Amino acid sequence: MTNTQRVNIGEQHPSAYKSLIAWSAKVEENAVAAGLDPLLIELVRIRTSQINGCAFCLRMHTRDALKKGENPDRIAVLPAWGETGYFSETDRAALRLTEAVTQVPDGHVSDEDYNAAAAVLSPEQLSAVVWLTTVMNAFNRVAITSRYPVHG
Repeated sequence: MTNTQRVNIGEQHPSAYKSLIAWSAKVEENAVAAGLDPLLIELVRIRTSQINGCAFCLRMHTRDALKKGENPDRIAVLPAWGETGYFSETDRAALRLTEAVTQVPDGHVSDEDYNAAAAVLSPEQLSAVVWLTTVMNAFNRVAITSRYPVHG
């Protein structure tokens, strides 16, 4: 953390931030319509934020997931989802795709990762996961760059 004063880009350009919020709402609506569990939607947001190191979004979406009834153990082991029995086949496919999309600089979205997700998720669900991850990456970048405050 730096002591450099940061511009809050959401406040600096509120219409752009409001558009991002509206985009996020539409993406969530499409994800639910595609049959994705609301808890999985929050896990996708949390996992994206874990990878990006966005404390603000992690706190927000962890709280949201808990309010929706998510098991705290699933949140605790989320970075190691592949090593646990807590996650369904659908969860695993979505989380694998989420990681691949978020880590595009590490090799793009490989055919292996894409095909693994496509083998489990419907086209609508696959698209919804990519959109959820994309919008979450955008929010992470806004919060991280602006240094949204996170403290107890």
